Amino acid sequence: MPDEVVLPGGLRHRLRGGSGTGAVTGPARGRIAYAAAHVVADPSAENVPDAPAEVDWDATLAFREHLWRHGLGVAEAMDTAQRGMGLDYPAVRSLVRRSAALARDVGGRIVAGVATDQLPPGPATLEAVTEAYREQLADVVDAGAVPVLMCSRHLAAAARGPEDYLSVYSSLLSSVSDPVLLHWLGPMFDPALTGYWGTSDVASAADVVLTLLKDHGPRVDGIKVSLLDAEFEVDLRRRLPAGVRMYTGDDFNYPTLIAGDAEGHSDALLGVFAALAPVAGPALHLLDDGDAEGFLARMEPTVPLARHLFAAPTRFYKTGIVFLAWLSGHQDHFTMVGGLQSGRSPAHLARLLVLADEAGLLPDPSLAAARARAFFTVCGVDQ
Repeated sequence: MPDEVVLPGGLRHRLRGGSGTGAVTGPARGRIAYAAAHVVADPSAENVPDAPAEVDWDATLAFREHLWRHGLGVAEAMDTAQRGMGLDYPAVRSLVRRSAALARDVGGRIVAGVATDQLPPGPATLEAVTEAYREQLADVVDAGAVPVLMCSRHLAAAARGPEDYLSVYSSLLSSVSDPVLLHWLGPMFDPALTGYWGTSDVASAADVVLTLLKDHGPRVDGIKVSLLDAEFEVDLRRRLPAGVRMYTGDDFNYPTLIAGDAEGHSDALLGVFAALAPVAGPALHLLDDGDAEGFLARMEPTVPLARHLFAAPTRFYKTGIVFLAWLSGHQDHFTMVGGLQSGRSPAHLARLLVLADEAGLLPDPSLAAARARAFFTVCGVDQ
């Protein structure tokens, strides 16, 4: 049957396709929303574990144009782009420069990650960590993007307590001339970040963050929090200094956090928005009209997809993002830098296919079905 795929276990699914609700004119006014974008590997190159990343720049930049067309900003060189999981710093630097230049050409909003991943694996001093941050901060500013100070594996390993985090971040924030974003990524996204901010107790960690913001709030546009804990995020959001935004990174609970309540709302910097752009971009405009119910009606059906996409081990969600980009026609292959296409099982990706189809996110069902059949055939599922 046309557009039908046999899934692992012998189940059959007929794709219905869909294109969300189409493109919009410009970003929403009432919320700032960034989609953390992936990179497209060059399928003819040696993109294997521990090898330098070889990127298909044309396809990578075309995907960013897709996000801008749907009214979203681009969060560049974040963990979705495989920072620390295949994308080395020379490729990061080139990625930020190319994307920022394209953003200027098309009038797109862009922020970009600043980390310490040019340092070799292993121990580093706090001084070396700070200087690595400074180098990348200068690269992002020179490129013309807004910096996002990402969590650093090196800092997590070197810091001996909250005072070390406050010292490093205070030094960096004292040096910026325009506001930057902070980034709090939980250990479910990267186990090496366990105990970030000097404690494994999130309430105590929040106090450290608030101390930093009290001292440097005017230099901080906002903080992205990815802990998958909606109650904690709302509590922290209500305690932020005036003028500091909460950017939700909660890929499980984003609709209600973005919709907000009488006491405020979260803006967004989400990896899942890379997969949801045709729905999320137009839905955000409903909030401009005060239609929170309409926004939630559009967004809530995407939550089962998001929760599966980011299921444990959460750090491998990037594999699902790229699988959906391939099925949707944004790239011609399902390979990733660092060989990360092996990060999810065929059974996981089969469920992802069904959920994406049910959410109306596969614009060409015939293309998606053909590619899915080819993939599952290689996995040993007779079509």
